[in-house]
Amino acid sequence: MNLLASLRYLVALHEHRHFGRAAQACHITQPALSNALRALEKEFGVVVVRRGRSFEGFTPEGERVLASAQRMLHEHQVLQQDLLSDAAHPRGTLRLGAVPTAMPILARFAAQLQARHPGIAPVALSMSSQALEAGLESISLDLALGYTERMPARGGQLRAWPQYVEHYFLLRRASSPKGHGLQMGGPVGWAEAARLPLCLLTPEMHNRSLVDGAFRSAGATVRPAMETDSVLTLALSVVAGNLCSVLPGALVDAVRGHDGLEALPLLAPVLTTPIGFMSHRQVQPTRALDAALALAQDADWLRHATAHSGLLAA
Repeated sequence: MNLLASLRYLVALHEHRHFGRAAQACHITQPALSNALRALEKEFGVVVVRRGRSFEGFTPEGERVLASAQRMLHEHQVLQQDLLSDAAHPRGTLRLGAVPTAMPILARFAAQLQARHPGIAPVALSMSSQALEAGLESISLDLALGYTERMPARGGQLRAWPQYVEHYFLLRRASSPKGHGLQMGGPVGWAEAARLPLCLLTPEMHNRSLVDGAFRSAGATVRPAMETDSVLTLALSVVAGNLCSVLPGALVDAVRGHDGLEALPLLAPVLTTPIGFMSHRQVQPTRALDAALALAQDADWLRHATAHSGLLAA
């Protein structure tokens, strides 16, 4: 039995919660994955996986094996990168995640990191806040970009590096388009925005709870004309239809090249949200993660991130 390979299959099963998808992610057949997990159970003398017609979770002993597997695979990655790299030339895969509304900034960060360190292969994933936090805890993510205000609920396990403060805009089609690209308009109140046909994110998304809180503070009740869990759809509903939307600055910046659109800062109240990178405080960083954290604190990068998010320059 290849112990490391079997541990990888176990972690993949935890991530995908499905035998077939876990096998596909590991580039093996489902019977091969199942056989490897049974061999792992035989090795440790305990039942690890609760099986029925489909995956039903892990036994208490299986949860302990899973936690050890995650630590062992991470230590293997740390050693592997250390042997293949030096401080000036880090090499290896780096798994990055971001809440959907911060993905434009994560894309810029990953591209700059790869340009600075060609030996690093970033993997940029769009994930919910809960999935980001779970990924950091299980060591399946190296670095997460999201809402640092949620950190106190995680029991001090996470460490944060502030990146920018997000502001919010009403995005709509411009009544009198001028020139090329997105126009920046004057401010508008949340109460006024609530009376427009809006496309908003679905209620389970953390960003939607922030937006709903701003509407309530303005004494407004909002009934969206359309809802989506896709930030691309959020923007395209305005580009391709007759709807308006509420977008943070990073997403507004991403559609600046579209003609005929107008972004208006939302006031009364002014909603600001701190966005930062987060990592697990107690996990030894890989060479690639050390390089990413250095970039995350670089003054030029922070100016770049701010220029493409927040209040935005006209």
